[in-house]
Amino acid sequence: MLRRTRLALGAGLLLALGPVTITTRADPPGLIDDFRWAGSDPLFGGWSGLEVTDGGRHLFALSDRGAWVEAEITRDDQGRIEGISTGAVHVLNGIGTAPLPADSRDSEGLAIATDGTAYVSFEGPARVMRYPSLDEPGTLLASAPEFVTMAPNGSLESLAVSADGTLFTLPEETLRDDGLTPLFRFRNGVWDQPWLLPVDGSFYPAGADIGPDGRLYVVERQFRGLGGFASRLRRFTFGAEGILPGETIFASSPGRFGNLESVAVWQAPDGSLRATMVSDDNFLDPRGTELVEIRLSN
Repeated sequence: MLRRTRLALGAGLLLALGPVTITTRADPPGLIDDFRWAGSDPLFGGWSGLEVTDGGRHLFALSDRGAWVEAEITRDDQGRIEGISTGAVHVLNGIGTAPLPADSRDSEGLAIATDGTAYVSFEGPARVMRYPSLDEPGTLLASAPEFVTMAPNGSLESLAVSADGTLFTLPEETLRDDGLTPLFRFRNGVWDQPWLLPVDGSFYPAGADIGPDGRLYVVERQFRGLGGFASRLRRFTFGAEGILPGETIFASSPGRFGNLESVAVWQAPDGSLRATMVSDDNFLDPRGTELVEIRLSN
């Protein structure tokens, strides 16, 4: 389990020893960009949730301290990021106009539906809130019985929403002894758990999205101590009889990128699918925030 204290201690040690430098390892296939995104607001950083919209020209990011930001992206003719115009960083509201209490701001997953409704998943306690828009008061969704039993720092890291408004979430730490991770679904006001995803014991789910192709994308991370983080992106297809075995479509060497914690899958103006992943710098990583983008194959 990648508990927050372990990650913070590891990041602190890496900071003390200096940044990990990768000079001989090739970039992962499909890599388009590795953009360093910076902001001057003290709340800027710790990004754990991400949505990319408007053909890659707009983004929303959510931090693990209950803050969110909106930004405009400028791209070159090849679709690479040239610059980002970042708005003010705001703190999410609770159930009302007051900001979320400081002891319940561990927000991890962000999903924005086609009608603009935003959903946010939290750890400690595990829960999901609905926001008509991110700057408005939220409402608490019904809970699944399993949410109560989840570890405070191993629960609802990932959140995704499909085109029809169905929500999907999965915990970072599996609840089962067989190594399978439950995938929860929310529709018609009720959670159920119809599917299980296989997990490689050393990689942990950190973020998810439903792509324009209707498939589920899950970014996973592996912490290698002084070697830094390794990441991979897996894709799952929903079939007539359930969810089909996943395929790994992206994998990085330890230390090549920071702690990639969220993924947004979107369609570029040329019709191709792209995936953008954002790193959580834990307000410690000297590399700051990275936006890693890849081109997806069919």
